[in-house]
Amino acid sequence: MAKVLSSKEENYAQWYNDLVLKSGLAENSAVRGCMVIKPYGYAIWEKMRDELDRMFKETGHENAYFPLFIPKSFFSKEASHVKGFAKECAVVTHYRLKTDEVNGGIMVDPDAKLEEELIVRPTSETIIWNTYKNWVQSYRDLPIMINQWANVVRWEMRTRLFLRTTEFLWQEGHTAHATRQEAEEETLQMVKVYAEFSEKFLGIPVLVGNKTESEKFAGAVETLTIEALMQDGKALQGGTSHFLGQNFAKAFDVQFTNKEGKLDYVWATSWGMTTRMIGALIMAHSDNHGLILPPNVAPIQVVIVPIYRGNEEFPLIAEAANKIKAELKALGVSVKFDDRDTQKPGWKFAEYELKGVPVRLAIGPRDIENGTVELARRDTLQKKVMPQDGIAKYIHQLLVEIQQSIYQKALDFRKASTHRVDSWDELVDVLDNKGGFALAHWDGTKESEDKIKETKATIRCVPLDAEPEEGTCVVSGKPSKQRVVIAKAY
Repeated sequence: MAKVLSSKEENYAQWYNDLVLKSGLAENSAVRGCMVIKPYGYAIWEKMRDELDRMFKETGHENAYFPLFIPKSFFSKEASHVKGFAKECAVVTHYRLKTDEVNGGIMVDPDAKLEEELIVRPTSETIIWNTYKNWVQSYRDLPIMINQWANVVRWEMRTRLFLRTTEFLWQEGHTAHATRQEAEEETLQMVKVYAEFSEKFLGIPVLVGNKTESEKFAGAVETLTIEALMQDGKALQGGTSHFLGQNFAKAFDVQFTNKEGKLDYVWATSWGMTTRMIGALIMAHSDNHGLILPPNVAPIQVVIVPIYRGNEEFPLIAEAANKIKAELKALGVSVKFDDRDTQKPGWKFAEYELKGVPVRLAIGPRDIENGTVELARRDTLQKKVMPQDGIAKYIHQLLVEIQQSIYQKALDFRKASTHRVDSWDELVDVLDNKGGFALAHWDGTKESEDKIKETKATIRCVPLDAEPEEGTCVVSGKPSKQRVVIAKAY
């Protein structure tokens, strides 16, 4: 297989696009800004979805489904929410087509105009809170702990596969609580679920923190975020969890009788993570040879490639390969025996390297004689010959080691790319030359934040675990009590 990727050192954006296309994750569709997620890419999403779904259910959440279409009037009920999404909304105005008798072809039937226009959901707070009004009368009906797996549409002008598309897949949690404390605890719990998922399952280290007032979700009182660092030194927002206060409950008149017998408005949260995390997975770990997938999320964890010249050599090789395959499957390992005779072994090696399969085994006639197998690790590209006996148990443990090694490499990169800066010049130097996270003092004002945005960077978060530290704002020189994380971002 010829070299198929651009160099990430020379052209990171082209490298990323090449990798998504050539590894068979996704491709552009006939609909501008939308993508086709191909089977290999969707298999990664299924693994992510299944693990998140398990974590959600462990924390007491249930899945439900709400309509794709939202009456336009619903958006006008929460002013900051509609303001935040107005420019991204796709609007349905008619419900029928007809033949154009004059010009030929098909036209929208002008007589089929909707009485009320419908928004294709960019997010579901409004339709869900209109529904919750019918579900809640008393504190006994609370909490409501709902998650939805769905697609959403946000009309993007500049799109990139997985990172920013007009339509994307996600999950969105929407919970209702009797007290502010319960809702705030839920908001914190779910951002921690996202952080654990990102670090332990995807191998991506993240910072957890609060968004600033200008960066928080439209309609939220507070937004918590996980922020990851990609290999080009840019940040990527992974998942967000929002404390919505009583804003949506008041907008949709969702009241309940509390334990004291008084009417009160429900307290709300929402939280979401999207297929953008596949983009994060690619950019956090992969190299110029192709994908590097942590074993937890890899659709194929082990591939076995037979090496033989004539059909007479194949049966014994296949017997050994299938024995190892059965032993691995018994240990819960996802394994593929690639016995296709349409491609040479070298071509297969390059293909599985490109697709990021964590472990590759090769078995040839000499291995049959010696009872050995060649093992190659995708993350380090190291190869070694090992005995077939006990290889399944060895690989089972090796996959754990590879998972941790991939995470540690990303963590070491983040540590090396995190810079404490104490002046405006130092901040600009990081943003323009070094890349990565800049830890800087900020006075908390919109004016200073706007000045930072002029560099095309943003305050990614105010870290939750940051120690209080007296200092001066790198923009204004005014007093500051804590450093914030500043970076250019996707």
